[in-house]
Amino acid sequence: MKKTPNYLEDRICLNVLANSVENAMDCYKAADGHIVLGVLSKNYDSDEAAIADMERYQAATNNALSVGLGAGDPNQSQMVSRISGTLQPQHVNQVFTGVGTSRALLNQSETIVNGLISPTGKVGVVNIATGPLSSQTPAGEVTIETAIALLKDMGGSSIKFFPMKGLQHIEEYKAVAKACAEHDFYLEPTGGIDLENFEEIVQIAIDAGVKKVIPHVYSSIIDATTGDTRPEDVKTLLAMMKKTLA
Repeated sequence: MKKTPNYLEDRICLNVLANSVENAMDCYKAADGHIVLGVLSKNYDSDEAAIADMERYQAATNNALSVGLGAGDPNQSQMVSRISGTLQPQHVNQVFTGVGTSRALLNQSETIVNGLISPTGKVGVVNIATGPLSSQTPAGEVTIETAIALLKDMGGSSIKFFPMKGLQHIEEYKAVAKACAEHDFYLEPTGGIDLENFEEIVQIAIDAGVKKVIPHVYSSIIDATTGDTRPEDVKTLLAMMKKTLA
């Protein structure tokens, strides 16, 4: 199974939530395969149940599986690492302190493992205290350059910048994008991204020179009645991704 995401023009891969295997297949087709489908570990009572179900998603989408925490819940960090070690997905979501464990259990460098950092309200400074215990303490503020170096030390692939709150932290995000480009690191903006602000957020990362961008678009494209991610919205996002690279 391919362990690296299928990027559009080797630059952008979309990340959305899949409500079912069928929904995952529909979104995969809508994105022409340039997508990883998020399935949340928090939705399962045990590792065994998660692994059995997530294997179905892998089989249906050429392993375009993104193992998720569940609303960034740091208490899911260990479970994500354990099941990812078994599943070998294309993408793993982690809190900052969980990156090393995930990479060690994966025992390979191809799978993308992100590390969650949060905005601080200060441009060029981020909060890395996003783990189960550290998230309950005062913010751990470091420069973005230090955060990238620490993530590299732990075997991380990318920064998950959350919560974006749409365009609320845009100046901080621009500084993060610039640092990712300069230090050869990937970037995953997430939180409050929708069909209105998606293109601008992705364009900032592309223009900054970030090698690989994985934008997460979640609740804004989920049908409130069915819980499914809307494939037609995924098609719209794919068209925007192509536009940012034109």
